[in-house]
Amino acid sequence: MNIVFGIIVGLVILMLLVVAHEFGHFIMARKNGVRVLEFGIGFAPRAIAWVKKSVEQKDKDGQPLLDEKGQPIVKEKWVRIPKSEWNKPQDSMIFSLNWLPIGGFCAMDGESDADRRKGTFGAASFWGKTKILFGGVAMNWLVAFVILTVLALTGMPQFLEHQFYLGQDAKQIDVSRSVLVDKVVEDSPADKAGFEEGDEIIAIEGETVSSAVVISQYGKDHAGETVKYTVKRDDTERELTAELNPSDAEYALGVSMASYGQTFIRSTWSAPIVGLGVTVQITGETFKGLGQLVWNLFSGVFRQFSPNDDIREEGREDLAVVGDSVSGPVGIIGTIFPAFASTGAANLAFLTALISISLACMNVLPIPALDGGRWLIIAIYKLRRKKLTKETEEKIVSRAFMILLMLIVIITVLDIIKLF
Repeated sequence: MNIVFGIIVGLVILMLLVVAHEFGHFIMARKNGVRVLEFGIGFAPRAIAWVKKSVEQKDKDGQPLLDEKGQPIVKEKWVRIPKSEWNKPQDSMIFSLNWLPIGGFCAMDGESDADRRKGTFGAASFWGKTKILFGGVAMNWLVAFVILTVLALTGMPQFLEHQFYLGQDAKQIDVSRSVLVDKVVEDSPADKAGFEEGDEIIAIEGETVSSAVVISQYGKDHAGETVKYTVKRDDTERELTAELNPSDAEYALGVSMASYGQTFIRSTWSAPIVGLGVTVQITGETFKGLGQLVWNLFSGVFRQFSPNDDIREEGREDLAVVGDSVSGPVGIIGTIFPAFASTGAANLAFLTALISISLACMNVLPIPALDGGRWLIIAIYKLRRKKLTKETEEKIVSRAFMILLMLIVIITVLDIIKLF
């Protein structure tokens, strides 16, 4: 059930992050005089759509309301578009909700750089196009900054080595501990009571425990007695009753345990600084990870052509690291989100910020199918003082998109293999 919940949460969060990205494009397009034809949440097929129209105001009897000059009072309102008119051009922007909840889009008029009609993307200045293309990236970084600032105020989970915070305004507010069973001795009191590897021991005789040392000491102090343990297994609590061994036995209960915990740091006045610092820190780690990923990929492929068996084996290890390091939508939604959803809202929020930053970093890369790549194409042609035709732009972007799509398919297949 928690897996299903995690998948649903993952879908919603990913969709909202993509919508936020597209909203960044939308804001910059409107500010730079580019007409937005449609802003959609989700992808086709369309479920419902509205358009803003001038509507005459009427009284309760259906009569037009007039202003002081006797003219009809008109207000702008969002009006639902009948399905029969979905394919007809509209005078203003369409806002739509669509059936596939995997993102969103901002459709601008004349998205080709060659289109010079007034109100099109192509007619915008180079600086205007730059702001439009990187508006989505900026929005993803802004979302991450806001989330991390809120976490700094309420309690920031510590995931990174040397994670940024200001010591003079940092307070450790919580260390949540759990004790997990690593091994159950065969025919021991624990084995007979039904303990299993992976069980989380949360209470003894109704008293909450959070330390393996405390649990071991309790067993020694109550050797030979019947003790009731509360454990959590598969997110379900259950009572296990064990008849402990006598004090002269090798062990009382017969389990090996390990304590696991997580530290949270709370800040006050420095929360925005911490939010910004951690955003920058994660961004740096993301680019560093991407660089290492590319290095391992090319190194692994290159080493496969070596006549030396040891070098080829090192290459296979590099490629295995690449496979383990990359996750697509299936891996993120099917594995990562369910795991984080069960660990609390703070960890889930941190993951959301992390993915938002990852989306920003990916879209900055000079890949023609992405924002950074499209900007690079426009910039190169501008520097060369050559016209970028619609056909040339579409050819470059479509080929890059096909390669990107192939990579997504490969990553998705690997995710499915790892998932099952």
